[in-house]
Amino acid sequence: MTHPLPNLDPSLTQPIATDQNGQHKPRILLLYGSTRSRSFSRLLVEEAARLLEHFGAETQIFNPCGLPLPDDAPNDHPKVQELLELMQWSQGQVWCSPERHGAMSAVFKAQIDWVPLAIGAIRPTQGKTLAVMQVCGGSQSFNVVNQLRVLGRWMRMFTIPNQSSVPKAYLEFDENNRMKPSALYDRVVDVMEELVKFTLLLRDRPDLVDRYSERKESAEELTRRVNQSAL
Repeated sequence: MTHPLPNLDPSLTQPIATDQNGQHKPRILLLYGSTRSRSFSRLLVEEAARLLEHFGAETQIFNPCGLPLPDDAPNDHPKVQELLELMQWSQGQVWCSPERHGAMSAVFKAQIDWVPLAIGAIRPTQGKTLAVMQVCGGSQSFNVVNQLRVLGRWMRMFTIPNQSSVPKAYLEFDENNRMKPSALYDRVVDVMEELVKFTLLLRDRPDLVDRYSERKESAEELTRRVNQSAL
């Protein structure tokens, strides 16, 4: 039987206590930015998911195939609902996009553009952890990961310090679509290990993103409803 992580030295990975206080494993959603049959952003995300599970997380990968353009379909479209449900399910996320024309792909951005900052009283991304990665067709670049950091901040997420950028991605995966051993692979290990640790630290701290302006808005809405019911 082939080892699921043949490039990882288990003697150098430290166990992470993911069952703290009897809670479930940290839940991580992974998004990628290409619908190609051999998408390197998908292959990198699949490698990341294996590592996350090794470190004790539960993972879900969203397949963007069939997701309509933002506002080009109703919100009850099955793929939109699948994405929104996974957003709410997750406690942390991994975003990975290819670099196209010096920027993240439209496939990736469309996924985030379907996600509102609030769904009723639920804020689907606020306070969740985020790791960013990109794949490049040529030399190494950091355009996409920098853009993803801006996007994550806009979505009110905690983006971890580490990140991964894989140059000439077509050279980094073998015929079985597994990432080859290299310093680039080791960086992916670093990023996923760090994401699990930060998710464990932050998932039980909603007070860190409990905003005065939002409490004020909620109080004003409650007062409005009370006044309406009294009429």
